[in-house]
Amino acid sequence: MVIFTSVCANYVHKARVLAQSVKQHIPDAKMVLCLVEREIDPKIPADYFDDVVLAKDVWEGDFDRFIFKHTIVEASTSVKGQFFRYLMDRFTEEDYFVYLDPDVKVYGDFVELRKELQEHPIVLCPHVLIPGNVGMELASTAHGVYNLGFLGISRSAEGRRCIDWWAERLALYCYDDIQGGVFTDQKWFDLVPCFFDAKIFKNHGYDFAHWSLKGSIVTCDENGYYVNGDPLRFLHFSAFGGDAVNSMAQWAPEEDHLFRKLYAEYAVEHDANDSDGISKTPWSYGFYHSGEKIENVVRWTYRNKLEEAEQFGDPFALSNEEFIDRLHIWIPDKNAMAKWKRRMNKAAGVLKQEGIGALVAAYRQWRSQ
Repeated sequence: MVIFTSVCANYVHKARVLAQSVKQHIPDAKMVLCLVEREIDPKIPADYFDDVVLAKDVWEGDFDRFIFKHTIVEASTSVKGQFFRYLMDRFTEEDYFVYLDPDVKVYGDFVELRKELQEHPIVLCPHVLIPGNVGMELASTAHGVYNLGFLGISRSAEGRRCIDWWAERLALYCYDDIQGGVFTDQKWFDLVPCFFDAKIFKNHGYDFAHWSLKGSIVTCDENGYYVNGDPLRFLHFSAFGGDAVNSMAQWAPEEDHLFRKLYAEYAVEHDANDSDGISKTPWSYGFYHSGEKIENVVRWTYRNKLEEAEQFGDPFALSNEEFIDRLHIWIPDKNAMAKWKRRMNKAAGVLKQEGIGALVAAYRQWRSQ
């Protein structure tokens, strides 16, 4: 089994926790790190990564032009399809290939997954398995029914067909653009059960996360942890420190809830693996060759005017000003934007504390001035 994750340098500390847990619980697995940076920071390699590979080194085509289209949030997911292809071509003796997000921790060998991959070319985990969490059900329709923090592919013609299709789509459209119908790499997989022979894996012990808390029962004994009776194989600490905390407050309010215990243990490992401050590493593709920071609005315009923009050559050799001039990019006045945000925050405060009547009165007073 080959397991990989894909990160920019600022998430390497999370990938370290993942790799340590893989080596502890799945010692026969090869653990590979796909790094979306220009170079490999010497701080990154460690005993628990079997290899660290730069995404640019396995890319087919002009990687700089490709990656310039993406923000840092989009970048690490945009290369996953191509990296699956690379691993399948490189590790010809291996039959099972698994992607895990860097903010995952493994708690046991993937016994059930191995069995599923013997029988199915593609294995997917839905975001939710229990109806009733309406907010998460709505989020799934927007962000994707299946959580692509996990994906299992077996060496098969069908598995490879799926990966080739996905890699081609990500090369064109891997954006955080819900209104446009895509959410990075994930939304595409809503179509996979329509096109390919995919197993929807309804095991509560895989890809358990804060969004799964409502309606779930977490237990433990001398053999480990269980979620609704299924052995916990890996926990996805997505939105660590953010939405995860809010979910615990709503659906795991008890101080002795086992999810809180697991979360606290993960927090210690998470911070310990960032002792070298690698999470503060600036993204090397976040800057032009000159050192100027690339504005996201330039990236967004570049990908929307790609045919015109690609005539400029190496995009990293230019500057924000050159792109703004050549692509006729409108940049909103920063002072005006800051003023608008202050007004919106003030309005939200009035609405929350005094109600809609007070907000309407305040608006009328402002309009009369």
